[in-house]
Amino acid sequence: MDAGLAWLAASGLEADGAWGVPPVFGPGDGNLANYLWDGRRVRIVDFEESGRSDRAFELAEITEHVGSWVDGPLDVPAFLDRFDLSPVEAARLRECRRLVALVWLFLLAADDPDHPGNPPGTAERQAGRVLDLLA
Repeated sequence: MDAGLAWLAASGLEADGAWGVPPVFGPGDGNLANYLWDGRRVRIVDFEESGRSDRAFELAEITEHVGSWVDGPLDVPAFLDRFDLSPVEAARLRECRRLVALVWLFLLAADDPDHPGNPPGTAERQAGRVLDLLA
């Protein structure tokens, strides 16, 4: 076992996750287009960014992905109410949502005004979302 894996095993993080939350296998991409509903269950189709994660981060990826609000807004409170999060997960979700929202703000701010990849005003709307999450 290499030194990094030995440290991980000794730390106890592999059992509880690095933040005191259980680890999960996550898709790592919250684009709602990657989640297909067939009337019975949700199927995930894009695993390009997948790997070890936790529920709070994955939920933040979904709720703060620009695709969750730019055209037809996701009802975030109703969506998140479907998950029974521990107090640690709930706190982590709040911080992860802030982080993911900031990442999207940086990405949208870099959009070429001559060839925009998003509707006009998207970056400004994202800035408002970030401010709301930081309040």
